[in-house]
Amino acid sequence: MMIRSAKEEDAGRLAEIYAYYVKNTAISFEYDAPAPEEFRKRIRHTLEKYPYLVVEEDGIIRGYAYAGVFKNRAAYDRSCEVSIYLDRDAKGKGYGRALYEALEEALKNMGITNLYACITDPVKEDEYLTRNSEQFHQHLGYTKVGDFHKCGYKFGRWYNMIWMEKIISEH
Repeated sequence: MMIRSAKEEDAGRLAEIYAYYVKNTAISFEYDAPAPEEFRKRIRHTLEKYPYLVVEEDGIIRGYAYAGVFKNRAAYDRSCEVSIYLDRDAKGKGYGRALYEALEEALKNMGITNLYACITDPVKEDEYLTRNSEQFHQHLGYTKVGDFHKCGYKFGRWYNMIWMEKIISEH
């Protein structure tokens, strides 16, 4: 397993991984999967300020994680939002933990103290969404700090959203 910074040339593979979540789950609230060119822009924009990491094994990207602006005000500059997506067939192999640990280390070195994850939460688990993401984040030390009720609509039903927080360094 190798973790490295994402490159614009990775956009096709990252778009492929993400498309599954857009088309088949309520994990992403996007309705249309972004094209590789849009992913190139997203990678480029993120890398201007934050880390964007991929995990590879046998030369194949198995997942990615990145950080972004939590709120666009100077007072929030030591906080950021984090996201992670794994190839749907790559779960349970330690890629997620390895990616998040590398991302947290990079963010800690940047002076970031607070991490936030915005997670879709089912009103009731269904074929599009379980509580796996919340459980994954809890396992890595995140705590639920906010609930938003029926704020996202996808696949003809409403979904909740939760915010989870992890403090990674002293204030």
